[in-house]
Amino acid sequence: MSEQLRVGMVGYAFMGAAHSTAWRTVNRAFDLPLSARMTAVSGRSPEGVAAAAAKLGWDEHTTDWRSLIARDDIDLIDICTPGDTHAEIALAALAAGKHVLCEKPLANTVAEAREMAAAAAQAASSGVRAMCGFNYRRVPAVALMRQMVRDGRIGEIRHVRATYLQDWIIDPQFPLVWRLRKELAGSGALGDIGAHIIDLTQFVTGQSITTVSALTETFIKQRPLTSGSAGLAASSDGSGLGDVTVDDAALFLAKLDGGAVATYEATRFATGRKNALRVELNGSLGSLAFDFERQNELEFYDAALPTTEQGFSRILVTEADHPYIGAWWPPGHGIGYEHTFTHEVRDLIEAIATGQQPTPSFADALQVQLVLDAVSRSAESAQWTSVEPALEPALGG
Repeated sequence: MSEQLRVGMVGYAFMGAAHSTAWRTVNRAFDLPLSARMTAVSGRSPEGVAAAAAKLGWDEHTTDWRSLIARDDIDLIDICTPGDTHAEIALAALAAGKHVLCEKPLANTVAEAREMAAAAAQAASSGVRAMCGFNYRRVPAVALMRQMVRDGRIGEIRHVRATYLQDWIIDPQFPLVWRLRKELAGSGALGDIGAHIIDLTQFVTGQSITTVSALTETFIKQRPLTSGSAGLAASSDGSGLGDVTVDDAALFLAKLDGGAVATYEATRFATGRKNALRVELNGSLGSLAFDFERQNELEFYDAALPTTEQGFSRILVTEADHPYIGAWWPPGHGIGYEHTFTHEVRDLIEAIATGQQPTPSFADALQVQLVLDAVSRSAESAQWTSVEPALEPALGG
């Protein structure tokens, strides 16, 4: 560890805490060419950001994210804020020559995502790197799933099934937080958790979604206003309702460019499901299935076996030669959610140190944004809808 990678993080809530754990842990688990330094964290509340800095391990704190970008002793900006701020912060950081890690989805609109991807491509020519934080790629069982697909273990992929189920807003009295407002979040379950399974399935299959047929639904149209409903004031006695302007659930069919067909479901109204992400692939030679509620396992069906031996087998993904696992514990000792973020920043540090493009790049994240946009347009039109190309046609072309 001959040099430091000095990090400035914007935002300190749920994702900020997860990212802080990763920066705090990564050099203790992995031998890397750069040592992460938690230089400063930014947040809107003076009291809140001060408390977060002390709790999460940051050297300094500020209420002005622009001051992080202006500092010469910060090399990377880590963006853990609501989607409506991603573009402004990322564009400013890239223009200042800072590496960027930006939480998903990349932006709230395709236009913003295109601008961010273009800025990242331009910055890359000067050695500045940008990555989008789709952390589920870094689950060892998911990385093994991708490896087995690429090795041809399940043959030609024919079916993809992906679900991401949560239930944290089923109570009608749950307040109108920022994730339920389109101007701040961009979309609801679609962008918040649907983006994860879109990225994940494209990652493990190596195929891209080309067309979709979708529906979305908002089950509870209004919710109580609170002090946390930024920009919307509750009445003097704390009462009042505000409109929910995002989807509660999104479902869609999809066709992929490698010939596979797929189904996707993202909902925050699956009562009893807390963070149930599942992906299943059916191929000509077998099947693979991953369930995040059994994070350290991968199911594999090998159709090449004699019929007397066929059946789904459980691969316990805890061996030292499984992806990422060698840095952690002896076989059979499982790892958790927080490790996905540690693996994420591990890969980012390696890419920066070796001058490589980290993945998923902003261009990869733009492609996910284009799928989100196609799903939204399909739900509005009730028709099959094509995903726009990532590269816009040249003028006069």
